Amino acid sequence: MRLSFLEPLYKQPGPYASVYLDTSRHSAIDDPDAAVDLSRRHLRNALASEGADQASITAAADAVGGDMDIPGVHGQAVFTAHGRLALLDELPTPPAHDTAHFGTLPDTMPLIVQHSPEIPYVAVHVHYGGRHSTDATGTVRIEAEIGVWPLTKVTPGHRLNEEIPVTDWLNAAKVLGGELEGHARRINAEEVVVAGDVWARGILVRRLPAPLRGRVTTVEGAGESQPRRALLEHRLESLFSGRMAEHDRSLLAGFLAQRARDGASAEGLAEAVSALQRGQVKALFLNNHPESPLRLWIGPEPSQLALTEQELRSYGIQDIREERADAALTRALVDTRAELVVVPEQQLRLHDGVGVLLRYADPTPRT
Repeated sequence: MRLSFLEPLYKQPGPYASVYLDTSRHSAIDDPDAAVDLSRRHLRNALASEGADQASITAAADAVGGDMDIPGVHGQAVFTAHGRLALLDELPTPPAHDTAHFGTLPDTMPLIVQHSPEIPYVAVHVHYGGRHSTDATGTVRIEAEIGVWPLTKVTPGHRLNEEIPVTDWLNAAKVLGGELEGHARRINAEEVVVAGDVWARGILVRRLPAPLRGRVTTVEGAGESQPRRALLEHRLESLFSGRMAEHDRSLLAGFLAQRARDGASAEGLAEAVSALQRGQVKALFLNNHPESPLRLWIGPEPSQLALTEQELRSYGIQDIREERADAALTRALVDTRAELVVVPEQQLRLHDGVGVLLRYADPTPRT
């Protein structure tokens, strides 16, 4: 996963207020606005208890709940620094518990996990309820979305909406297929998910360009789409659950291949820190453990991280803080434009929960 979406956050100097909260608005909540107001008051108290400045607390509180137009379950991640909003992002899934943290580094790992697996896709719903013949009256209505899962649950992708007379459907389907291929190529779509009337969607699928046709999955019972929610959301949820993006799987395969021959890879927190200090990391692999006790010492610059305070002081660094290991690692990854892949522990258990694929192998064996 590329972490470019975090770059604006680190352009702001810390310390940071980091807030995650449930801002859902759905029928199970009697008064969602009152619930959000209550969460806002709680986050104010929580940030104040952690020593946050009043300006940053106010900026965070003011940003909360500005997503009233998003239906269904969702959440928000809010980051402020020195009284200014540093980053605001919608969460496809609300956090299990509202949290507020104030510290030298932003608490970004819950947001990164919410962006995963970042699967680019095209979803198409073919609406038609008439006679299965191209000489019938009526129209075929097309809804399509070009998006990245799961972010489109709360941030709509590019949408296409067309109505085509049934008599023109054979020719129009070929034209539409070419248009969809262009969009799919632009985002390197892994999957084309097609729902709707079996006859009408079959004509479209058969007229898709061959490269796109090989990525088609048809689904049933799509239901009507909601504004500001992903097209075919529930079907995509089932299809993509537990899946890694092809790009991340490729990086993981590279890591495993290098590890098998003692090549350009390393495992363990100490090895990862050493590689990040040298700007050597191409991708870091992480078993996500929100309650992990692992800590690192950091200086003002992203590459200034170490296992001990003494190591940083030996480099002449004076302004030193101890922070969560995942927060320190993420800052260094963003600075060096390395990638991060969250790997389920049941798929691959890493030493210290950390492994790295290196940009180049060390000239001499590591000891």
